[in-house]
Amino acid sequence: MRIKGTAALVCAGLAAVAVLPATAGSAAAQDGTARQRAAQEDRSARTGAGQAAGAEDIRARLEKIPGLKVVSVTDKEGYPFYALTYRQPVDHQRPHGAWFTQRLTLWHKATTKPTVLYTTGYGLSSGTTALTKLLDANQVSVEHRYFEESRPKGAAGDDWTKMTVQQEAADEHRVTRALRTVEKGKWLGTGASKGGMTATYHERFYPRDLDAVVAFVAPNDADNKDDSGYERFFRTVGTKECRTALNAVQREMLARRATLLPKFEADARANGQTFEETLGTTDRAYEFAVLDQVWNFWQSDTADNCATVPDAKKATDDELYGWSKKHGLSVYHDEELGTNGSGPYYRQAATQLGWADLEFGHLKGVRRHPGLYQPNSVLPAAMRGSHENRTVADVDRWVRTRGQRMMFIYGENDPWSAERFTPSHRDSYRYVVPGANHGASIAKLPEPQQSRVIATVKRWAGLT
Repeated sequence: MRIKGTAALVCAGLAAVAVLPATAGSAAAQDGTARQRAAQEDRSARTGAGQAAGAEDIRARLEKIPGLKVVSVTDKEGYPFYALTYRQPVDHQRPHGAWFTQRLTLWHKATTKPTVLYTTGYGLSSGTTALTKLLDANQVSVEHRYFEESRPKGAAGDDWTKMTVQQEAADEHRVTRALRTVEKGKWLGTGASKGGMTATYHERFYPRDLDAVVAFVAPNDADNKDDSGYERFFRTVGTKECRTALNAVQREMLARRATLLPKFEADARANGQTFEETLGTTDRAYEFAVLDQVWNFWQSDTADNCATVPDAKKATDDELYGWSKKHGLSVYHDEELGTNGSGPYYRQAATQLGWADLEFGHLKGVRRHPGLYQPNSVLPAAMRGSHENRTVADVDRWVRTRGQRMMFIYGENDPWSAERFTPSHRDSYRYVVPGANHGASIAKLPEPQQSRVIATVKRWAGLT
């Protein structure tokens, strides 16, 4: 169930193409003039007094945008890096009502270069995406509403009904429209995991904002009641021997609850972890962590580590618990799951994004808490909500039938990639990285797929 724990994988997956060559270029229709302007801006951005003048000119343009504030300007690899905030309506249906400030950054190179719009779907990332490096592009990074510092103050911040797919898409629409007055080149949206979902939702509701979208390992739970794709994944991923061994360890972790739960409780006390506000008891928290174990193994681990799976019946309690802690046993606790942690994600999963309600047939007879494996279980009472499937189903249909210039890259051994977006035939594509987990990237694609992806992305960006 866990997406939250993939922040590092998201950054790694997006940055993994740093070794790929970045080719300078320009749109054919503006060839000569665009090259001269880009070269001039590059020189002024990189050297002496010209750098200061170039940065000041861009800053002046930014400060003219209503609602946009330049918080700071620093240097990043010879180019100005702007930390910004942007005033956004809490409810875009009532634009003159309550508002909040959304954090974003702009790494500016040249107004004629492509711009990559990047969201993690969570907090604000300081990383540089693979597309930015590949295209030698500007980069705009956006923090998702209700995460970290981009949350309304006071009572509005506790109104979780305004943290929806549609509202965030409207946030990014306003950001894109505002910054396109500065960055004049092609714009490409990107993100991984929940960030890839966010980029896809933006494209669906505002298809004229971006010139293309490249989404990595973006889950697509188009029908939350149908988890057959996830069930099929866990019946076929890896080898039969590995699947059997992982299932046996998972079952044994619950069968030995009497001796292993005290170890879990001791770790929780040592780490200051509590469960009263969310899961309620250590017993429920332990069971939830075990239910998530095999999913987390395939999300973050590799088939190579199948050889390390212990013999569930022969392993001692310490061996079983020690291996599990290193390979998928993730603890969900109050501090992590609150409003300042991963709680906003689980609220979205509970109300719109959906979740995998797995059958766990191999755990029959050792579970104590039926219905536990769903996002409302890990949320404080005030953040829980009812699910509506219309929005995500609508996005799925739109991507399949009307989406243009969209690319989805998935990992073969990634459970989040089990239910995928299917792009239309309108200059849109889907690739699966063999053997990859939730960190699938362009750089991990085999040839000739990798070269095709690079050529397509450069074409979308207007580069020759």
